[in-house]
Amino acid sequence: MRHAPALLLAASLLVPAAARGDGPAPAPGAQARPQALDVTIDRSKVDLKGRQIEVKLSRAASKVRIKVLGQSGAVLAEDEKPFNGAAAGTPLVVTWTPSSDETVARIEVYGHDTQGYWAGVAIIPWNVSIPHEEVQFETNSDVIRAPEVPKLEASLQRISEVVAKTTELGKITLFIVGHTDTVGGEEHNLTLSRRRARAIAAWFKGRGLKLPVAYEGLGESAPLVKTADQVDEPKNRRVDYILSVEPPRLSGNASWKAL
Repeated sequence: MRHAPALLLAASLLVPAAARGDGPAPAPGAQARPQALDVTIDRSKVDLKGRQIEVKLSRAASKVRIKVLGQSGAVLAEDEKPFNGAAAGTPLVVTWTPSSDETVARIEVYGHDTQGYWAGVAIIPWNVSIPHEEVQFETNSDVIRAPEVPKLEASLQRISEVVAKTTELGKITLFIVGHTDTVGGEEHNLTLSRRRARAIAAWFKGRGLKLPVAYEGLGESAPLVKTADQVDEPKNRRVDYILSVEPPRLSGNASWKAL
């Protein structure tokens, strides 16, 4: 069995998961006007290991409040940082110190402007890679052969088990991304990896998977083992299964396709 690479997951951890104004009531004395103020978070500046995020407000900022919750529901950190009227659009860096090493399940961010209004967003840094045995395809084929079906059945069982334990997170999607080795041309490999990812996605849906499923192929652009061109490396012929609340980021012009 082979685990999907951590690099793909680490590059794509967070995006806003709740609209402005969702979440707890504002701090005492603040007037709630969720639609009057935009609070945005730069995905590329979210650093779970460094425990900091970058926030921007659409109006001059008075302060930013943050609440970090763990997978158990426990509050890991709750704090606020003043910004003394920082201009609209200024990157506002907010850090936190957690009370334990529990995995972060949700981060609530509330921006307050200088006029006393507030707005908030919640981000859910949750995703999980499903370990699995790789399906072996024949050369240049995306047909799933009968001997490979037990591998997919085992993966489907693991996917179902994880989802059953995380229903409180909201809408979870299965993301499937295909990869190839460097044998063959880049465009050919890109197309082949996409076809194989789609074939597996269709197999899961055909076996009754109720989750939304999206797929994409990256061809030879994200090898697990770096090699020269035209190298037959089995570890690079793989497919990643990722359960996530939000779409993982993909490199280049790649984009998720809904099945």
